[in-house]
Amino acid sequence: MVATPVTGYSLAQRVLHWLMALMIFFNLIFSDGMEHWNRLVRRGEPVTPDDIASANIHAYVGIAILALCLMRLALRLVQGAPQPPENEPALLKLAARVTHGAFYLLFLAVPLSGIAKYYFGNAVLGELHGGPLKLLLWALIVLHVAGALVHQFYWKTDVLARMTKGV
Repeated sequence: MVATPVTGYSLAQRVLHWLMALMIFFNLIFSDGMEHWNRLVRRGEPVTPDDIASANIHAYVGIAILALCLMRLALRLVQGAPQPPENEPALLKLAARVTHGAFYLLFLAVPLSGIAKYYFGNAVLGELHGGPLKLLLWALIVLHVAGALVHQFYWKTDVLARMTKGV
């Protein structure tokens, strides 16, 4: 644990954040290969090597997101994270803490539920993966981006700079 107050995120924390963001957007936007594979399997239709290769891209990116999440959690425990700005209302500090906690839960639950479906055939977790968990992830992303923009342009804090410049 970190004893001195942290004012910004380390380079490693920032790289992991943005790399995970890119990979998450990739899997959210380009999930067609996995969805096609899933439809074929559900209908009992033949799956070609190309179908498997396309689905594997989605799966491998998801596994990478899971691994990066674990590294990010370890870095957060070791290096810490900056405190919210002093002038942020208490209710919004709580909302930010809950949102970040939910993000980490989803960074674990979404890949694990996808693994359960793709590799172990667990249809229930597969439905959670492509349904409510995916929708919740999109909602949290919107809230996260909105919060960063409010900090940048309304409150004029350094919150966005902490994750871009490490200030």
